[in-house]
Amino acid sequence: MIINLARRAHDHNWELDPITRSLLDTDFYKLLMLQFIWKQFPKTTASFSFINRSVEVHLGDLIDADELREQLEQTRKLRFHKSELIWLAGNTFYGRRGIFEPAFLEWLEREFRLSDYELSIQHGQFSLSFPGLWTETTMWEIYALSAISELKTRASLKRLTEFELDILYARAKTKLWGKMERLRGIPGLKVSDFGTRRRHSFLWQEYVVKAMSDVLGNSFTRTSNTYLAYKHDLEAIGTNAHELPTALAAMAKDDEELLTAQYRLLELWQQTYQGELLILLPDTFGTTQFLRNAPDWVADWTGQRADSKDPFLAGDEYIAWLEQRKRDPRQKLFIASDSLDVDTILGLHAHFSGTIRNGTSRDDFRQASDFLDERKWIPERRIRFSAGWGTLLTNDFRHCDPQGGGDFDPVSLVCKLNDANGKPAVKLSDNFEKALGPRHEIQRYQRVFDPAGVAQAPIVT
Repeated sequence: MIINLARRAHDHNWELDPITRSLLDTDFYKLLMLQFIWKQFPKTTASFSFINRSVEVHLGDLIDADELREQLEQTRKLRFHKSELIWLAGNTFYGRRGIFEPAFLEWLEREFRLSDYELSIQHGQFSLSFPGLWTETTMWEIYALSAISELKTRASLKRLTEFELDILYARAKTKLWGKMERLRGIPGLKVSDFGTRRRHSFLWQEYVVKAMSDVLGNSFTRTSNTYLAYKHDLEAIGTNAHELPTALAAMAKDDEELLTAQYRLLELWQQTYQGELLILLPDTFGTTQFLRNAPDWVADWTGQRADSKDPFLAGDEYIAWLEQRKRDPRQKLFIASDSLDVDTILGLHAHFSGTIRNGTSRDDFRQASDFLDERKWIPERRIRFSAGWGTLLTNDFRHCDPQGGGDFDPVSLVCKLNDANGKPAVKLSDNFEKALGPRHEIQRYQRVFDPAGVAQAPIVT
């Protein structure tokens, strides 16, 4: 059943409508990481903080703090339903049944609780943090981000008439259709929804996921949103995130242990999941240094996700590294997941899944408007490629506002690890603009980790 989004926005009493309807309404990797933390670090403390990187948008002035507090309180009251736990226990993920241990699922049902939080407004921005045991704080990340993103949407919807709401959603649907039309029928294309954390709203994400599934068929079968996968019989996708290596690095005793923490994490992850879910995320402290210093067994992992480096460069670097380590890149998987939209997705697919003819440069396919032209492209895979499409899939309302403003434009929100066992956490990434942590600790990490390959690039979303 298709929801009339404009009528819902006009008539509904938002104050009674929870944003987080289920504890499954989160990225799948959060559940996998929660099991890892529960198993390996059950007594570790960790705090998280919300950060608005779009500092020109004063969220504390746009969103009523009491409304945010009500949403957070409502989320804290949620518990996993037995039917949800049965689905987690019995479903097949990545071709394997039983990826979640019975003892972990029992713990989710009987003991799992979200931590308390601290909320205030400072200089027009929310100061929001989550202190406590790591097992109690880690899940707040997605719930907090999606709540704030949707409250921003709701605040902007309130100023539109019903007719203007019709126009807003008609324009957004037309834009979505245009994107799907360009992707439909592309041989070998694989696209997944990674858009929960900065979505326009839960209802819009659900609408988008259903539309993508209907229109793109087998090219789109996966979503990182566990609840939508559960509800619509889709494959849940995700493995792990920067949170894990930043935590292990924070707890390192000295610089030598700090340098090897990123590989120690991989060892623990392999042990936890018996050699499954082996997707590298090497950019936490810089991809180039990670690959150069990695033990040889790391090249046996299934693939790599690029999150902060130009994905064309990151994929080429990964392919060259695999070849240097005597592995066949065509058997590996490369996932791009940072600031993607249609042109980039098509360009990356052509770059990694095709061979260029007639003297055409691969650089020509960064816009990819005609990459299916038979005279220019033939299928010859360099590496398996998949796109994890985030904000510009589930929250692209740019130029859709009938009043002509930018209130519906997405903003760059993150909720990152502050510390582990009281020690400050740092993330460097492949983009100097995305570095997070205390300044003196960032400088220390930059001395320990070689910054080769790290760029200075604007943050899109």
